[in-house]
Amino acid sequence: MSSLTETVFSGSLVVAAPLAALAGLVSFASPCVLPLVPGYLSYVTGMTGADLADQRRGRLLAGTLLFIAGFSVVFVSYGAIFGGLGRWLLEYQETITRVLGVVTILFGLAFMGLIPGLQRTMKSGRLPAAGLAGAPLLGVLFGLGWTPCIGPTLGAVQSLAVTEASAGRGALLSLAYCLGLGLPFVAAAIAYRWALGAFSAVKRHYPLVMRIGGGMLVLIGVLLVSGLWGDLNIELKSWISGFEPVI
Repeated sequence: MSSLTETVFSGSLVVAAPLAALAGLVSFASPCVLPLVPGYLSYVTGMTGADLADQRRGRLLAGTLLFIAGFSVVFVSYGAIFGGLGRWLLEYQETITRVLGVVTILFGLAFMGLIPGLQRTMKSGRLPAAGLAGAPLLGVLFGLGWTPCIGPTLGAVQSLAVTEASAGRGALLSLAYCLGLGLPFVAAAIAYRWALGAFSAVKRHYPLVMRIGGGMLVLIGVLLVSGLWGDLNIELKSWISGFEPVI
């Protein structure tokens, strides 16, 4: 447990994890994911829209959690791989951090639609059977496909995973992203009727969502390129050094 505590409360993870969760939330609110949520929920449960509206929450929640588990396996694996790669390249971390900062800025611009070529996605030609059994497989396909608006935000998170220089910390960072992306799916499953109304409100402000999300990625990139990201983490480590987390 002490090892886990040290992992979570040391280095830049304290700063990076909330940003990763926020990136996940922005990904969910993007126009490439939000309009498809009713379709995803219908597919992972094998129920029609009318059945979903009847508030069959048990099956809806089970299918949603299995779907989230599917894409979480993919994304957390990415985080572990990129984090381990960062540890291997630790000798060149300063240069790599600045390069990844430039990449993150490009991801931010792509999220705002300024670089359309970076919004392409890979799609599988075959889908698993609808229903609970196919829900985790659909989640895996969702993760592997990186739907267009998820690519830039997830790519930025993996850039941060490299700077963590640890497979475990990179995995935790990706897990935070999965929580930000997955919890709104859970909320939609629990309160389907209410969620449809809330999603409609978000859809009316898509340009603002894209600008805010892209701006956040650009800001992270600037911090990485300028070296301020490391300075911020050093300052935060100094500030929390006197606190003993209770776990």
